Amino acid sequence: MLRRSWLVVCACALSGCAALAPYEKPLLDLPVSWKLEDPWRQGRPADAAAKGAWWQRFGDAELSALEQRAVANSPTLALAQARLTQARAALAATSASVLPQIGLNERVSRQKISANRPLTNYSAPNFSTVQNELSVAMTVNYEVDLAGRVEQSVAQAQAALGASAADLENTRLLLTADLASNYFNLRAVDNEIDVLTRAISLQQRALELVNARHELGAATGLDLAQQQALLETTRVQLELLRRQRAQFEHALATLAGVPATQFTLASDLRERNAPPVPLGLPSDLLQRRPDIASAERAMAVANAQIGIANAAFYPSIALGTGLGLDSRELATLFDAPSLLWSIGVSAAQVLFDGGRTRANVDFARAGHAASVANYRRVVLGAMQEVEDGISGLAALERAALQAAKALATARRVLDMTTARYEGGASVYFDVIAAQQALLASERQATQLQGQRLVTTVFLIKALGGDW
Repeated sequence: MLRRSWLVVCACALSGCAALAPYEKPLLDLPVSWKLEDPWRQGRPADAAAKGAWWQRFGDAELSALEQRAVANSPTLALAQARLTQARAALAATSASVLPQIGLNERVSRQKISANRPLTNYSAPNFSTVQNELSVAMTVNYEVDLAGRVEQSVAQAQAALGASAADLENTRLLLTADLASNYFNLRAVDNEIDVLTRAISLQQRALELVNARHELGAATGLDLAQQQALLETTRVQLELLRRQRAQFEHALATLAGVPATQFTLASDLRERNAPPVPLGLPSDLLQRRPDIASAERAMAVANAQIGIANAAFYPSIALGTGLGLDSRELATLFDAPSLLWSIGVSAAQVLFDGGRTRANVDFARAGHAASVANYRRVVLGAMQEVEDGISGLAALERAALQAAKALATARRVLDMTTARYEGGASVYFDVIAAQQALLASERQATQLQGQRLVTTVFLIKALGGDW
């Protein structure tokens, strides 16, 4: 009867192990292509190639130097690297559970036994003795993984390692993209500052001209006051831009792992062009985006947790053996009578726990459902970011063409208005308006160029980095 019961228990455990479904990625209904508009065309990135330093495609040596500095010194990246190292160690520790544990125990003692200890036999009195004990024993213990608890624990640790590796790549991508965005924003501000500086120089010369005409009686006091007000307003805008530049510079210092007080970046007015970005297919995001990979590995972790929780329904079986020597004297320690050994099997089965095990399984299943929902959310968010980048760059491309036309027109208007004023055909207010329109057009063209660079960085990040 005992043997039959033991076979029934083993069969139940094995059936429970077989009931655990293998992990499978959920299927997503992805579109076959992006919504493209001019000037975009479908490309095909080489996903099998190693992803390198994508920022080098902008051809900016100073940006590349800052990116390398950030990758080497960023505390945020160091934190993600440390978590990856922890995940590797956790996997190594968990994987050791599939192997037997071998131990060696030694004991040397001298002890006195009480004569008044409880009797084990009424007809055999106790005596107080003082004696030595020398013991050497080797033990071997092994857990029989019938319910798959150890296997699922290893699978969970492996998935957690994959998630940590993806998190490290995602942290690196976010760090480098954030640095590039701040860098191009700072360079756009540099160009705006240059526009305002040149505008202030022109407005200062115009003020001197109006002042000379006023002294000759050819211009009114109102003309002089209007030009003075325009000059002061432009100077205020310049100070605000300098403040904005300082904030971008401080952000770059922090991203590069340098105290803000020790970091400076000189102005650089070189023209910068964004590289063409191949789009590939929407399904490529599942392989390219590290945050999607991390969310997918989180599903694998949650799936393994279900198996671990489910294993608590079945018996826990352990094999244990021991072999050693025990003697009162060192001289007889290695004699045959000193030999001792043991071998045994232990099994534990919870018969009633008030529904705790079932609740743990339900909790694990709910965690898996949450990870699936999060995976779908991350994929949908990634597709939104790519579409935002595509439509944003297309719109900025068209806006830049219109801005160039508006700038050329504003320059002609200023020349014509100035000539009419000098000929007495218009008031100076028209000249002021033309100057303001030209300044606004120049700043708009500069801002659009900066936005195109920043949006290109955003799109590269949305696509998962280099190609």
